[in-house]
Amino acid sequence: MRSLLYFTVAVCGLVSAQDFDCPEKSGFYADPYQCDLYYKCSKGEAESRLCPDGLVFNDENPKKELCDIPSNVDCGDRKELQEPKPTKGCPRQNGYFKHPDPQACDKFYYCSDGVPNELPCPPGLYFDEESSNCDWKESVQRTCDKITKDVLDDGFTCPDGETVGPNGRALPHPTFPHPEDCQKFYICRNGVQPQKGSCPSGKVYNEDTFMCDKPENVPGCENYYEGQSTDKNKNVKKA
Repeated sequence: MRSLLYFTVAVCGLVSAQDFDCPEKSGFYADPYQCDLYYKCSKGEAESRLCPDGLVFNDENPKKELCDIPSNVDCGDRKELQEPKPTKGCPRQNGYFKHPDPQACDKFYYCSDGVPNELPCPPGLYFDEESSNCDWKESVQRTCDKITKDVLDDGFTCPDGETVGPNGRALPHPTFPHPEDCQKFYICRNGVQPQKGSCPSGKVYNEDTFMCDKPENVPGCENYYEGQSTDKNKNVKKA
């Protein structure tokens, strides 16, 4: 999984001015001690700036003002960082962080301005906080004896393993039939995140094709709409 977060514009920070000798008359240069602190040099005068909380200054090109996630930047001896500004679910305002549930190795939080967004890893992968990526679980130094699965209010959870489609290829977002209702089905986003779905009025879910179909093409569902008005239940989600 490639990194999703890359900031090309840094914000000014409220940092006390320090004595800093500009290497060149203009450009952006890292503080020698603090990785998220840097300086904008203009006509030889330095102005201190601070990356958003959770991001650090990328000093590879002095012509560019870049703040990025720590896993993409070699801070070297610049070990210090600004005080974190945590919110619920976010140790810092920005970045990728492991899920607070220690057994949820296949999930992580992406935080943007302190707002957490829970995201799943692809099937078979665990989140590696050091690289901010999902990786093969054998390569990630984490112990998850029992993976915590998402469960819908009716008890459905996504099955383990890949689901192969009619063409013989694994489906990235497989669907599954509802056990009692021909019109309804389940979607497993990235194979792990369950979600309810429903066919449009007049159609039923066909588990052989993983799509909505005419009732007469699905054994056991031929008479599903008998006595019903097909304009009653219109649902926008389709398989």
